[in-house]
Amino acid sequence: YLCQFDLKEKRSFFGQRKDYWDFLCQGLARCRQEHEGIHFVTSLDKLKTPVGRGRAFLRYCLVHRQLAESLQLCLLDPESLCEWYYARSPFLSPKRRAEILGSLYELDYVTFHLAL
Repeated sequence: YLCQFDLKEKRSFFGQRKDYWDFLCQGLARCRQEHEGIHFVTSLDKLKTPVGRGRAFLRYCLVHRQLAESLQLCLLDPESLCEWYYARSPFLSPKRRAEILGSLYELDYVTFHLAL
């Protein structure tokens, strides 16, 4: 829900609504990092919506202890954040962003056994 909070409505060329999955893909691609989670999720034929792909990516990152690092890479570019999120988003507040990332880095010490 945090990734969807105050997310601007964007549409693809074919009119499909974009979601935080598209934001994550763009952010990780901009950092020129090939993320195994992106490859894994795009290989799953059952996932049809951006929300489903986003959830699968979050599960993948939790299992592989990469959520904080992956999200941090996406949050590095302030221009991209403003392009995807409205002003109320906690991602646009440096203080809130630091709190969120700090909490996510603490999750790296938790072992998750989630169905991917």
